[in-house]
Amino acid sequence: MKLTFSPASPFARKVRIAAIELGLIDRIELMPVTVAPATRDDEYSKITPLKKLPVLILDDGDVMVDSYVIVEYLDELAGGGKLVPATGPLRWKIKRDHSLLQGMLDAMLLCRYENMVRPQELRWKAWSDDHWNRAWLGMARFEQEAEAMTGRPLDIAQIALVCVLGYADFRFADCGWRQAYPKLNAFHDRMLERPSVKISLPPKA
Repeated sequence: MKLTFSPASPFARKVRIAAIELGLIDRIELMPVTVAPATRDDEYSKITPLKKLPVLILDDGDVMVDSYVIVEYLDELAGGGKLVPATGPLRWKIKRDHSLLQGMLDAMLLCRYENMVRPQELRWKAWSDDHWNRAWLGMARFEQEAEAMTGRPLDIAQIALVCVLGYADFRFADCGWRQAYPKLNAFHDRMLERPSVKISLPPKA
């Protein structure tokens, strides 16, 4: 299998952490790819017209997109029910939490594009602030659940949360989330004890 990724992508990081935790990382060849708004890449568009990271290319040539779908596929490949519970209320809680975290990452990425990529004369501050507020309020919600999340076996929601916080450190270093959300800070420090989380940290901005 091959995984398209960038060390800066929190979505690709999520899959890398999952693959390490599931014992599958040695079966995956990492393919570094750079994607950027308003930059055409005909070769990568042949792999996925969405031009997003990551993509998992299976040995038979089939392509899987969306980080959650890729993790769920890898989880099943590893026996199932490891990072995504197979049944029961916890399955739906974790899927619900992951959906929220995925939306928070989407909002943060849009802020990044608006503030750093879009030409300055075209930037819309109110739009950017609105998306940042979605991520910030999401952190406030998970501040209330951080201790409970730390106390259960590793799952895809915990992986997604550490990727949100890591991306905040990487792209929004002065946002102050550690001071605002001390329980999330403790959660992040605890997660960094896992080699999969530490080795996948994004590069220094």
